[in-house]
Amino acid sequence: MVVLREGMCPGLDEGLIRDLRAADIKTVEDLVSSDIEQLAQRCSVSYKALFAIRRVLLAQHTAFPVSGADLYEELLSSTAILSTGNPSLDKLLDSGVYTGEITELSGGPGSGKSQVCFAVAVHISFHLKQSVIFIDTTGGFTAGRLLQMLQTETSNTQEQMEALQRIHVFRLFDVYALLDCLYGLRGGGLQQTSVGGGSVKAVIVDSVSAVISPLLGGKQNEGMSLMIQVAGVLKTMAKDFNIAALVTNYVTRTVSGEVQPGLGVSWSHIPRTRILLERVEKSAVFSPSSLRSATLIKSSRQPCPIKEDVDLQWWSRSEEASSSSTGKRKLDETDS
Repeated sequence: MVVLREGMCPGLDEGLIRDLRAADIKTVEDLVSSDIEQLAQRCSVSYKALFAIRRVLLAQHTAFPVSGADLYEELLSSTAILSTGNPSLDKLLDSGVYTGEITELSGGPGSGKSQVCFAVAVHISFHLKQSVIFIDTTGGFTAGRLLQMLQTETSNTQEQMEALQRIHVFRLFDVYALLDCLYGLRGGGLQQTSVGGGSVKAVIVDSVSAVISPLLGGKQNEGMSLMIQVAGVLKTMAKDFNIAALVTNYVTRTVSGEVQPGLGVSWSHIPRTRILLERVEKSAVFSPSSLRSATLIKSSRQPCPIKEDVDLQWWSRSEEASSSSTGKRKLDETDS
C-alpha cells in the first residue's frame, strides 16, 4: 500500500491530504477503491477534481502487460553489469551488480556492509567514470575513507577529486526524509546530478533497515506501507533510469539460531539478489579483520546458496577485472 503524499499528482495538495485522512483515506488503495461521489461530499471537494486525481493515481500504480519477447529485448539493450572490483564478490553476483534491479547486502555490525558500499561507490566513480548517489542513514559515511581508497588507486590528486565529485552524498535519518529524497531524484534529481559528472549508474542506501525497522512490529501498519513505498520507488528508479540499486540490511536470528536478513517476509521479495556477510574468525591467508564469508542466499541467475570468502582489503590493491558478456553488456570506461 502506497501512502498518499502531497504532490503525488496534480491537485493532491496538503489541504486535500488532510481532508482525506480525516475521512480515513490514507493510501492510494483507499482512494481508488472508495465511492468518489460520497468522498467528494465528505471532503467538500469537487467531484470532477477528485475523479481526475483518481484516474492519475490508477495510471501511476496499475500494472500493464508486457510480452516476454519485449522484456528480453529490453534486457539485452539496456541492462549493464557494474563490477564491484572484487572478483570473489563479482562471482557471487554473476559478474557484478545489475542495473534495473535491487541488490541487498545483509549482515551484523562489523560484517563489512558499509565497507563494501564505499568500495563499490569508489570503483564505479573512479574506474567506470560514472556518478553514484550514496544515501547514508546511519551517520557512518566518511569522505576520508573514500579518499583513502582512491589514494590506493591513483596518486594523482586531480583524479582523486574528480572521482569524489562523482559521488553525491545525502544524509537522511528517517523514512520520510528518505522518501522525499528518492521522489526528488526520480522527479528530476538524477538528471541534474548527472550534469558534468557522468550519468548516475548506482544508488546506494546504507542502510534501508535503519529507517524502516523502528516503524515495524505491533500494530504499526503504516510502517509496512512506508516500507513497500520505499521499495516501490527504488524499483521504479532502477528500472526507469537503468541504474543499479544497492541497499544494506541488518540481520536477525530464527528460533533455531540461524542468521537471516531483517525486515521480514514482505521485504524478502523486494531485492532480486541477496548476499549475507559474516565475519570469519580465523584464516591462514587473510587477517581476521579483513576476511568475510559472503553467502548468496537469493538470486534469479544462480543456484543458492553459494559461499565465497571476500577480502575487504582487496579494493586497496586490485585493478579493474575484465569479464566477458553473456547477452548483457558489462559497463566499461567508454560507456556514458
